Amino acid sequence: MTRSDATDRLLDRFRTELRDLDPLAVWAHGSLGSEGGDDYQEGRSDLDLIAVLEGPITARTVWRVARLHARLRAEPLVAKLHCSYLTPATAADPGWRHLTWAHQQLFARPVTPVTRRELHAFGLVLSGERPDTLLPPVTDDELAAFVVRDQRDFWRREVDRVANWTEDAWVDVGMTTHARAATTVKDGRLITKREALDLLPDLGAPIEVVADIRRRRYDEPDAPAPAQGWTARRGQLTREYLGPAIDRLVAAYG
Repeated sequence: MTRSDATDRLLDRFRTELRDLDPLAVWAHGSLGSEGGDDYQEGRSDLDLIAVLEGPITARTVWRVARLHARLRAEPLVAKLHCSYLTPATAADPGWRHLTWAHQQLFARPVTPVTRRELHAFGLVLSGERPDTLLPPVTDDELAAFVVRDQRDFWRREVDRVANWTEDAWVDVGMTTHARAATTVKDGRLITKREALDLLPDLGAPIEVVADIRRRRYDEPDAPAPAQGWTARRGQLTREYLGPAIDRLVAAYG
């Protein structure tokens, strides 16, 4: 885990600003909530949070949430802070589009079965109630169905969009998400991005791409610097691997 006072200061400031909304709970998931927080890389990893408000979410609530996040804008890591706002009345519905702050804006999106399972398995309680008191459990079948659908309906389509794969984020998330999905449908468990990188070579992923992700994410000093033209080649290698790999996963488990 790479974490300094900047992360804790932002989390403390966020909880302080949130007090006026009387949250029932605040939880962390993703890298920060992974077992022991071992996969969290400060400045690279997102701060993925869930806040449960008593509700309902009104126009005034939306305004207050927007103001809350505006007051945080001077914090160094604030661009990495994402938070979805649930209520007890809406938390049980996996299709409900919850008020969410991410990428410096407000919008609505569901809290996925993967996030819900993460919260039950190793969510970090920052304040208030535990996830199992407010969120129903996610069955193995529900989790597997979601990750297969995500691979088929989102990632397989995006593989064909060549421009995406010149960007580090698409390569990193696309590759690790596939390895995590493959593990979930096979074993019914969730793994971290670091574990996904360890598994990718055995899944047939190009070694050079895996090494590139590891070098950038974990600052491995022995990794060679990328050669000229590497970005384009990396994108091609990633797409050539992911397309057939997703097709095989969907054929086997879809």
